[in-house]
Formats: sequence, C-alpha cells, structure tokens
Amino acid sequence: MRITIHNRVLLTLVVLLVIAAATLPFLTYAPNRLVSGQPIPLSQLLNGINWLLLLPVVLLLLLAFRPVNRRNLIFVMLLSELLLTLIVALSGSEAITLSQQGSALARASFGSGFWLVAALCLLMAADALSRATPSALWRLLLNAQMWLPVMMLLLSGQLDQLALMKEYVNRQEVFDEALSRHLMLLFSTLLPTIVIGVPLGLLCYRKQKLQASVFAVLNVIQTVPSVALFGLLIAPLAGLAKAWPWLATIGISGIGVAPALIALVLYALLPLVRSVVAGLQQVPSDVIETANGMGMTRMQIFWHAEVPLALPVMLSGLRVIAVQTVGMAVIAALIGAGGFGAIIFQGLLSSALELVLLGVIPVIAMAVIVDALFKFLISILKVER
Repeated sequence: MRITIHNRVLLTLVVLLVIAAATLPFLTYAPNRLVSGQPIPLSQLLNGINWLLLLPVVLLLLLAFRPVNRRNLIFVMLLSELLLTLIVALSGSEAITLSQQGSALARASFGSGFWLVAALCLLMAADALSRATPSALWRLLLNAQMWLPVMMLLLSGQLDQLALMKEYVNRQEVFDEALSRHLMLLFSTLLPTIVIGVPLGLLCYRKQKLQASVFAVLNVIQTVPSVALFGLLIAPLAGLAKAWPWLATIGISGIGVAPALIALVLYALLPLVRSVVAGLQQVPSDVIETANGMGMTRMQIFWHAEVPLALPVMLSGLRVIAVQTVGMAVIAALIGAGGFGAIIFQGLLSSALELVLLGVIPVIAMAVIVDALFKFLISILKVER
C-alpha cells in the first residue's frame, strides 16, 4: 500500500515541532533574575494527564497524509490552536509548582523550545487558513480567535507565576506609558507622511521630469542607517532650541520625540511616494478616456476614477510604512523618544531577558495587527472594484 503525503508543508512543520520539543529546553528556572536559568525539557513535564499534549501532535501528523480540503484544513487550525493552548497552560501550571518550591525571587521562564513550538503552531494555523478560505475577513477573525484561549488563561491568573508576567506586574505603569508613547509615534508619523507624501507623489506623477530627482533624494535618505539619521538630527535641533528657547517649550530639542518623528517621517516618504505614483500609473487609460467622454472635469476624473482605482496600491504603501514605523520606533528610544524601545534597551543593559520580551512581544503584536488591518481594508477595496 502506497502512502501519499498530501500536505508536505504540514508534515515539515510537525517534524520540526517534534524535534524542537524533544531537543530544546521548554522552560528555564532560576533562583533570581540575575543568574542563568536551569533548563527544563518537555519530557520532564509529561506526566499524568500532561501526556494528552501528544494527542494533537499525532493527529496533525496524520492529517499531513489526508487530502487537502477545507474540512481537514479547519481541523489543522483547531488542533494547532489546541496545542498552543495546552503548552501555554502547561507552562503556567509548572511555573506555579516551581514558585511554591522556591523563593519569591525565583523565575520560571519560557525556554527556546516553547517559543519555537508556539511559532510552529501559529505557522501551521496560518498556512491552513490561507488555503481554507480566500476571505480576508474570515482569515482575520479565525486568526484572532486563536488567541482567545490564551487570553482566558492570562485573565484567569494561570500564568501569573511566569517571569514575563512578574515583570509586567512590576512595571505596569511603565508598560502603559510605553504603549501610549509607541502609538503616539505611529500616528504622529503617519499623519505628516500622508500630508507630505501624497501631494509629492501626485507631483511626481504629473511632472515626470521631477520624478527621478525626488526618488534619488528619497533613496539617499532611505539608505542612511536609522541610528545615524537620529544622530544627525540631534545637533541642528539642539542648535535651534538654543537659538529660539520657545521651541524647547513645545518639545523641539536635540533629543526626545521631535528628532524621532522627523526621522520616521523621512524614512516613510519613499514607500508612500512610490505607491502613489505606481497606483496612479496602473489606472487604465481607457477609464480616463471614458471619463473624458462623459464630460468630467480634471478634478472629477481624479477623485471619481483615478483615486478609487489607485487606492489599494496607495494603501499597500501605507501598510509598509505603518509596519516599518512600529519597528523603527524601537530604535528611536536611543534618543529619548520612549516607547517599547526604552523597555527593550533597559532589559538589554541589565541582562534581563523577560524585560526585553516585555518590550519585544507588544511590538511584534502591534506590527501584526496593523498589517492584518491594512490587508483587510485593501481586500475590501479590491472586492468593491
């Protein structure tokens, strides 16, 4: 009897998951945050009812040999979600057990095996959903619901003894301030970028002779390393604040939010200008000719024909900018802009991995959410067309 592998991607991911779970530490345990943790393999935790953790793995492995249809893909998604929930719950319960054995300073942390297994669960679910439905809305909703069991465990207090949650409790005010500052940097970058970039893109589209010069300047800005650009802005802004002290009263100085926003806007201009030009260039000429034949004015053609057809491409550029800004705002913490970068660099300086993760995880989550929302909006516009 010949065995046929119908889902090679799933088989590869399951094999990698088993290898990671068997060879890498699932948790680490340390008497305090300043010393290296003792690795705890998953095999040490599989006792009693915990052996049920292997059931989703076996079923996922069997599904790799089943035909790839919507029903089986939904099963893959549900089993991946179940496995993710089980490993999180197992980590939380083991952290509670370890906390009862050690001191209040003891730390139970996620190991590299946990992170890799969790990432592979998410990859399996994402691959299954991308094949199961073409609807961006359903993919967004189904991906979002995968986190509901984890959020329930979080709200129930099951994960409170994990080192990551202890760091959050100790720095909740700092975390909330970093979140608000990071969101402020994101929206304060997008607004001026749109105000400057969209007219500049229209100008480049209308005036072909200017296009090469504008793109050359924006390309040069894009190639300057972010840290270097932040540093280059410190001296001129500090000079301006010294010459006109009233500028310092409104927050413009060599360090802080002002140089961060200027640098982030400069980096964001190239993707937006390119997307505006590309979006307008892909508008079919016969659409414009038809609009002319209907007696539309130039402005009417622009707003009722060109903009609706070019908008998905423009939003694609804005999506790139938004995700890029979420990541680059981390580096802006080096010049005092705050945000999650401040938590990350504080964790790096103190060699506290959980503190680094307390800043990294929200940044990743924010980037994923922003990317998903833009993709959903773009898919709606394409359907309406």
